[in-house]
Amino acid sequence: MLQTPEFSREMRRGEEDAVAELLTLAFDGDAEARLVAALRKSGAMAGEVVLPYQGGIVGYYALSQMREPTGWLCLAPVAIHPDWQGRGHGRRMIGMLTEWARLSKTSVVVLGQVPFYECAGFSAARARELVSPYPVEHTLLAGAGEDIPHGNLIYPLAFEKL
Repeated sequence: MLQTPEFSREMRRGEEDAVAELLTLAFDGDAEARLVAALRKSGAMAGEVVLPYQGGIVGYYALSQMREPTGWLCLAPVAIHPDWQGRGHGRRMIGMLTEWARLSKTSVVVLGQVPFYECAGFSAARARELVSPYPVEHTLLAGAGEDIPHGNLIYPLAFEKL
C-alpha cells in the first residue's frame, strides 16, 4: 500500500515536542531543535510548517525574520523524517514555499545543498553578491524578480549560538 503524508500546513500549538523529536532524529542531534526553540523564544520565528502523517510529523520547516535585509526571511531548519526521505516530500514542501515567496514578493534566503534547493525553486546565482557569515556558495535566494541583490545577511541572534 502506498503511504503518502497529508498536505503541509502551519504547525499547531502542542506540536512543538513532535517537531523537536523529528529535528533530533533527522539531524542526529538536538542542535536544530535548540535553534528552533531559541527562535520561538526570541520572537524571530515568522512561521513553521509541518507535513503530518497519521497523527505524527514527518516533515518540517521554519521561517525566521532576518535582521538584515529588513523584510527578508531565513529558511532553517528543514527536515524530513529519515524513513520518508528520498520520496520528493521535502522538494514539494519547499517548492510550495518558493511559489509563495514569488507571489508575495517576499525574499527568502537559505543555506544548504544547492542542487536540492535549486530543484525546489531557489537560485544560487541570485545570491552570489550577498555577504554572509556562512559560505555564500551554499546560499540561495527565492522570491520575486531576477535581480542579483547586494547586501549583508544578518541572521537572527539565535543562529550565533549554534
